[in-house]
Amino acid sequence: MRIYIDADACPVTRIAENIARAHGIPVTLLCDTNHVLTSDYSEVRVIGAGADAVDIALINLCRRGDIVITQDYGVAALALGKGARAIHQSGKVFTNENIDGLLMDRHLAKKARRSGKHHLKGPAKRTEEDDKRFAESFEQMIREAQHD
Repeated sequence: MRIYIDADACPVTRIAENIARAHGIPVTLLCDTNHVLTSDYSEVRVIGAGADAVDIALINLCRRGDIVITQDYGVAALALGKGARAIHQSGKVFTNENIDGLLMDRHLAKKARRSGKHHLKGPAKRTEEDDKRFAESFEQMIREAQHD
């Protein structure tokens, strides 16, 4: 098992690294050339610029049994299709049962934004409770993965 993090502006990178380290699980952080990441634990892979370059690289690397941390529903869907587990930075676990609905919601929100008729708010400011929720969900995901 390996953990892959779509690390461009990911607010839970350090939390995930600390939990992975405690379990002895290797982590790879993927980012584009616009982000500078360093880590004393994870392998850092800087992927060339391009709209989906990091997403494509991450999906090419992940395998069955791995864990992917991403806020991108499309990346999560592709990871699930490869037999990996996927989790959002909020702690929401992506599953084969919920991914279709999430992708549809994303599509409808994009359509509403393009129409110019709807103003959708951005995400709320991240809180300590958000970090705690992610840590608990991620820890649970690791425990389940280790027993499969």
